[in-house]
Amino acid sequence: MAKKLIVATLVVLLFGLIWIWVRPVAVFPGIAGPTKASVIQDQKSTPVEDFSAELPSSLAVLLTDPDSNWLSLAHALESFGIPFTFTKDTTEALQHNVVIVYPRVSGKVLSRESLQSLRSFVHGGGTLLAVNVLGGGLNAVFGFKDAIPSRDRYQVTFLQRVSTLLSLDGTRETVFQLGHPDKGEPIGSHGYTFPSAPPLACFEDGTGAIIGRDFERGHAYAFGFDIGQLIHTGYTNRDESIGRDYVNNYEPTIDLILRLIRAVYLRDEPEAVLLGTVPYGKELTILITHDIDYRHSVQNAVAYAELEEQHGIRATYFLQTKYVRDYNDKIFFDPAHTTYINRLVRLGMEIGSHSVAHSRQFSQFPIGTGREAYPSYRPFVRNKKKTSGGSILGELRVSKFLIEQCTDVDSVVSFRPGVLSNPYSMPQALEAAGYRFSSSVTANNSLTHLPFRLSWGRLGQSETPIFEFPVTIEDEEAPPMNQRLEQALDLAEKIATYGGLYNVLIHPNVLDEKMRFLNGFLKEWKGRAWFGTVKDFGHWWAVRNATQMTSEVRGRHRSLTLELPATIDGLTLTVPVPWKMISAEPETTSVKQTGTTIVIEKAQDTIKIIFDVKRT
Repeated sequence: MAKKLIVATLVVLLFGLIWIWVRPVAVFPGIAGPTKASVIQDQKSTPVEDFSAELPSSLAVLLTDPDSNWLSLAHALESFGIPFTFTKDTTEALQHNVVIVYPRVSGKVLSRESLQSLRSFVHGGGTLLAVNVLGGGLNAVFGFKDAIPSRDRYQVTFLQRVSTLLSLDGTRETVFQLGHPDKGEPIGSHGYTFPSAPPLACFEDGTGAIIGRDFERGHAYAFGFDIGQLIHTGYTNRDESIGRDYVNNYEPTIDLILRLIRAVYLRDEPEAVLLGTVPYGKELTILITHDIDYRHSVQNAVAYAELEEQHGIRATYFLQTKYVRDYNDKIFFDPAHTTYINRLVRLGMEIGSHSVAHSRQFSQFPIGTGREAYPSYRPFVRNKKKTSGGSILGELRVSKFLIEQCTDVDSVVSFRPGVLSNPYSMPQALEAAGYRFSSSVTANNSLTHLPFRLSWGRLGQSETPIFEFPVTIEDEEAPPMNQRLEQALDLAEKIATYGGLYNVLIHPNVLDEKMRFLNGFLKEWKGRAWFGTVKDFGHWWAVRNATQMTSEVRGRHRSLTLELPATIDGLTLTVPVPWKMISAEPETTSVKQTGTTIVIEKAQDTIKIIFDVKRT
């Protein structure tokens, strides 16, 4: 009996192995590859010197500890378009009108002379924002008695001073989290006691979370929590999310901190120039994105694209290259279905990758060899809990290769994993496989409604060239999308107040209610928002981020020079109220000013804009 059972078991295993190897696979005659290996670069810490700017009016960050989350802070300042320079030299920092001291102020990280210089800077009319003021005899400058440490503060509430400064509206803008009691310790904090002026924000125990003191000319603000660590928590998405929802809601935690910094910078730097966050100075960036991960979605996608073309917009379609039949679905990436994909291309849509297997276990896949190739690469989803034969690099490189070889798509640069399963190693894997842009997390988990740059291993120490465009709303939550239109529109209005990103994810598995939602949504925002693909916006964002600004004062004239790494359409600037444009070079460049907003139609190479400044 035992021998028969063993024989039967071996037969089942044998047939299973045969099935795994000979299971149905879509055949593309003459297609095999990619042949070039994908090589992941070693991690190299990004040097602070990479963030040294020559713009005199930029915000200065005095870095007192390089072993901190300073890189996440730098990326957040980039996202908000705030010009900044990092330095370890106190004298250099204090040449600027607005200075942030990060990550702490104390006699252990700053010399007695530096501490005295900070005190004199404020009394002389400068604006100082400091994180974790723990010593150095500056308590009186910031106006508090003691800084009490704690690992038991979970919530920050903005008070009237900030609400007035930022025009805050609603609970989500006045209260944010530093952690959740059921998710371990929150971000460490220092509560400031007995503030000499009404605090800007408080912890739940009543101590000051953000305090500020105004002098005759200068200003001093102190944060009682590590703003860089908070930003790092959102940007790295390493199972530490403190968002109040996973998706489909407003979670502006990081944005609130940066809005406060930006408001102070604009108020106290008379020459402040910002880089805009939305092309052509529109109110909001809207990305309409679709995930094709179901056999009926391939044909349905054409109906969505035709609707989008009628509205004059381009959308991104993340396509699963499903050439293996498995637990998830039948094959739908084969020669018979590429006709529909080519139709999407002719309608002007972007095709991105949505992986090969669409596995829930993608985040646990091995990194792979970087030599995975079609047709030998055959990941197999057995059930919801198990996938065999897959690798991270295999999913990235093979899907990209097949789309580029088997359809009319020229190049695939955008990626979204199935079910947003997001490996820690994905940023460097995306770079190795030739991608530029990711849409792999939700805005609620990331604590921001703006794009941001990804770091190697999502560790926040070494930046990569990959940018993340988080998902704002999706279609799988109840009720159906058409019944959530008003909620979605209300969310868009909130994010538009500071020029954020609104990324809509719609699976084209059905047509009726989702298309009614899409049609209604597009009608409401057409004209007010900038619509584009992930690729289009990604290119715009990358060039905008790399734009270097310098300025020169000549009497009542201001000369602003922009150095651009590539061509960009609709680059937007915000300039001080008194600045009135009088000319631009080269003369062929179309530059328009509306109030404080400057829009450059097509910017490339070097552009110089001359302003006349008439101050009252």
